[in-house]
Amino acid sequence: MEVGPNRPEPALTGEAPAGGPAGGVRPVDTDRIARVELSDKAVALLSELTDIHGPLMFHQSGGCCDGSSPMCYPDGEFRIGAVDVKLADLEAGLPQRIPFWMSESQFAYWSHTHLTVDVVPGRGSGFSVESPTGQRFLIRSRLFTDEESERLTEITHGG
Repeated sequence: MEVGPNRPEPALTGEAPAGGPAGGVRPVDTDRIARVELSDKAVALLSELTDIHGPLMFHQSGGCCDGSSPMCYPDGEFRIGAVDVKLADLEAGLPQRIPFWMSESQFAYWSHTHLTVDVVPGRGSGFSVESPTGQRFLIRSRLFTDEESERLTEITHGG
């Protein structure tokens, strides 16, 4: 089943459809439009990293260099503050969903965009758990349509 601005998202059943929807992006919610999703490559890497580190979390702080990439940490290892917002609890077929946090100042710039966490070859930041794997997480983005903007999932403030 294809997913996109003119096609409905499939219902969440706890498992992604075999092979994932078109584009390798897994839907998170049926009533609301997800702000963040995972590519199939991200799901595969997150599964490997969970086996090593246990439950995981993402944080994207903004800024230059690696600060503009999503950083992956063991869940709870990065301290979330009142200036952080949770955009999603990502479904990766793991026992626990993966929270995706972003600094509120960065979210001000990204609030109108759909984010897909993807994986490419390369070395990420030394603090992000995927760094030794020779792969790195990155964000792919697109603007929300007006219709999608009216149906976005709510954000949660940290701290």
